Amino acid sequence: MKQGSAQAARPPQLSARTPMDEESRHQWELIRTPAGVEWSGRARYAAAMYFYQKGIMAADVLEVYRICSRLDAEDPLSVLRRWKIGEDWIEKLETTVK
Repeated sequence: MKQGSAQAARPPQLSARTPMDEESRHQWELIRTPAGVEWSGRARYAAAMYFYQKGIMAADVLEVYRICSRLDAEDPLSVLRRWKIGEDWIEKLETTVK
């Protein structure tokens, strides 16, 4: 077995217990849409609602995505860091493989 092939074979996951299904992967791509892309704020907010409804995102983090939804150039992660909230969500985004 090639080195790293076991990792590549596993589906992306939001936690050690929860592998992502097809819909979750799609929403994960949306929430990672780069700032500055037209309509990206709204796409990120829609995905944030999905993760909030699944119980994966806290309400205060969702609120940041809502505020940023009309601001395509604003990176919600920067706002979360600036306001010192959502550390667990930031960690998920930074450590979860696409």
